[in-house]
Amino acid sequence: MKATTDMYTLPHVWLHHHTGALMSMGLALLVSLTAHCSHPQAEGASQRGLDASRADLWASASASLLQGFWCQPASQLSRDQLAALIRRMATQHVLLRAWQLSCLANLAAQQDLQGDFELHPPDLLLFYNLTQVKEADCRAFIRRAAQGDTELLANLPDQRAALQHRALACLGGPWPRLSASDLLLLGVLVCDMDASSIVAADPHVLQNLQHCPRLTAAQQAALNRLLASGRTVLGPPGSWNLEGLRALGHLASYISPRLWMQLQEAVGLDFFRSIVAACRAGQLRQRDARHFVTSFLEAKSKAVSSPSKRDTGRPCVRGNITAATLHDDLFLMRYDCGQLESCLGSRVLRANLDPLLQHPLPTECQQVVKAKLARVYPGGVPEEQLRLIPSLVYLYSLSEIGQWRITSKDTVVTLLAPDGALENQTEAILQKFLDHNGTVTGALLVAIGGSRLCWMSPRQIQAIRPSEFRLAGALDISSCPQTRKNVLFDKAREAFASASTTDTYYRFMRPYLGGAPVEELRHLAQANVSMDIDTFTNLNPRVLQSLSVGNVTTLLGPNVGDLQKARSHPIISSWLRSLNRSALSELGLDTDPTGPTSSAHSTTGTPSTTLWTHHQAPTSEGPGSTAPSSGTVGGVGPEPGTQGSLGAPSWTEGAPSVSYLQAAHQPTWGTCHWLWPCSQASCGCCMGAPQGPAGTTHRAWWRTALPQLHMRENRGWHVELDTCLDQDAGPRGPGHTPHPRVLQGQSLPTPSSQDLEPERGPGPGVTAPASEGDAAPVLRLLLWTDLAS
Repeated sequence: MKATTDMYTLPHVWLHHHTGALMSMGLALLVSLTAHCSHPQAEGASQRGLDASRADLWASASASLLQGFWCQPASQLSRDQLAALIRRMATQHVLLRAWQLSCLANLAAQQDLQGDFELHPPDLLLFYNLTQVKEADCRAFIRRAAQGDTELLANLPDQRAALQHRALACLGGPWPRLSASDLLLLGVLVCDMDASSIVAADPHVLQNLQHCPRLTAAQQAALNRLLASGRTVLGPPGSWNLEGLRALGHLASYISPRLWMQLQEAVGLDFFRSIVAACRAGQLRQRDARHFVTSFLEAKSKAVSSPSKRDTGRPCVRGNITAATLHDDLFLMRYDCGQLESCLGSRVLRANLDPLLQHPLPTECQQVVKAKLARVYPGGVPEEQLRLIPSLVYLYSLSEIGQWRITSKDTVVTLLAPDGALENQTEAILQKFLDHNGTVTGALLVAIGGSRLCWMSPRQIQAIRPSEFRLAGALDISSCPQTRKNVLFDKAREAFASASTTDTYYRFMRPYLGGAPVEELRHLAQANVSMDIDTFTNLNPRVLQSLSVGNVTTLLGPNVGDLQKARSHPIISSWLRSLNRSALSELGLDTDPTGPTSSAHSTTGTPSTTLWTHHQAPTSEGPGSTAPSSGTVGGVGPEPGTQGSLGAPSWTEGAPSVSYLQAAHQPTWGTCHWLWPCSQASCGCCMGAPQGPAGTTHRAWWRTALPQLHMRENRGWHVELDTCLDQDAGPRGPGHTPHPRVLQGQSLPTPSSQDLEPERGPGPGVTAPASEGDAAPVLRLLLWTDLAS
């Protein structure tokens, strides 16, 4: 009971100093709930009565409280309590993360709650054991699950493939043409359909595609073919109206210039005005608006018969730009980038930079504005103007950033916003702040997000005070290169090593375990922490190779069955290949799963998933993008977010490659072990590369193919192609096949001593925690810790 007492009293130390806003009704509820759980005998209630009381409390828990869900304490709930908790999550539309959902799904399965799936959150259904879904419930289950976010399955490729496979089984096909009722059933799963299936589908497929976070280049082409056919409710492009275009939502940003050219001029102008107005009002992301504007203006320029009529490079013929001009939603229709250069004066620019940049300027126009700012401010853009230019920051080289003066954390947050600076500009921007006596606080870390930690220098990370790191709580660093994960693990261990119990220590350290040494993981396994599969897939691959089957089984605990859902994940498949058949049998993984590329019908008659494609992020701003390519002179790189919302880094100024830094930590297994979802024994089998001697034919083929492939780095797993058939190669050095994003004249660094550092020992013992901090996420985590009693 010692651990129970410590875990129960710890949150109240924090609450005593920081009440007010943090003591919400939901928070008070959990404290009350914890008291019931920790001291049931004091309440003089029977177990049955306690269960019923607590189930009622769960049924009224707030969404904010439920977002702090943690599996270990929830595993102590009775079946009725867990059922009430899951139903409450559904009614409150609580958005949980993959690591929470995977273990919650296992708890639901243990309590035989999967049958109540219609009362459960759609996201949770994505993680359920699909073999347990009854045939009679198949269509209802898929319809419910297809309302979830399939991107949550990024670390569970086999589960995603199984979901697709089961969906087709429910349809009884694949069919040559998906009907409207089929599409209603498939929901967001259509986002993984291949291009030919989209074109052939019922026109209602547009409603499904509107829920896709992004479309691949092939899917965009299919969308344009479908719209051009005139089969949709919009009719042929010449008959499109404003209402129909607005109904397309973000899909309008994918429409090609060829189709915009067929639009009636009045309708096009009205739609252009509405898009810009929504962007300027903050109702539409600049990136999406810029997709549309760039494509639409390209169509307009093609429609002009004579280049001279485009006014490019000519004196100002449209009239000088004024403040009133910049408030016109059709400003970009009247002033192309050439006229912007000629007609925008320095005085107007200084006084009206904000309204100018509220417009979704094409990249060429952004470069015009940047050049003008350089002439107006030769010593560097002043800080008050820096806060207005996050959309331009990606155009600045590191040397130009070095001219800036940054004294306010608000400026840092603005510049490092998701649509602001490139990842590899993070260190330079932050350093300018630190050079002017700035400090990295917990609030600042939360504001800029965990992905920015990946791009801070080790020195900057080490300078963060442990108390501030504690305030930041759990930050998502899954996209970091391995060397940064190692540094961040050490910093997190310094901040959280004083936790009162190993269980509490694990809950704070979980996001940072990607940098943990093997001794740390063995220690956690002995402590029965029941690691979730999402965290497991983010471990250091080299460290994972040192874990035995017994270590892994104990580390995952009741979640060990999730290995089946992720066996094609590159990190897990690499580990599995190191095991013999007996070890695989012990894990229940000695048979090959049904893959996404199986034949038309399996031996059992189950339909295949040949309908599906692997959904990947686009590599450009969309149709008509003119974003500069990465690695260009002067530090001009691709616009923020042009790799989609997957957090894939862009490369300028010789920034280190994530793939290279990770590869330095991994042994050579002689296969394309980073190529998801392939689990074949050679790169040739995986992607059709020509067979030949290792390091010769294959390497040459990849050098040709890499720039044409869309890579993704998302939610902690990385697709890499720079280890193809390297059996005969030594440690990776400058000669190995580079990552596609550095095949643009950038040289690769040789492994540093840090890259090749030896394994480190386990963390220090755990003692009583410090009481500093008032961050709500940390407080919520501590309160969930109470439920473990």
